[in-house]
Amino acid sequence: MVDVPCTVKFEEVDALPDGLTSAIGHQDTANVLGVSMNRVNVHLSQGDVAYVAQLQGGRLPEGSTTLPDGFSFKFIKVTVGLTYGNGYTSFRK
Repeated sequence: MVDVPCTVKFEEVDALPDGLTSAIGHQDTANVLGVSMNRVNVHLSQGDVAYVAQLQGGRLPEGSTTLPDGFSFKFIKVTVGLTYGNGYTSFRK
């Protein structure tokens, strides 16, 4: 969920940065990424940044701890900006 009105910027990145709080709610996905499973609701506001690990290649086999052949992750940095009535968008907190 994001505050409105807002503008969301998406940028593909090579990897997830260290020190993030996991919001991954699927145990096998968390295992493969090496993070803890943490099924939480996420609320983003102006200036917030979230990272998405989008699984490519299908559903992970149950019990996965490594990425199977033919699977990959696309990592996306999501930044929320506030859009004002004059059309100006700010991505700062």
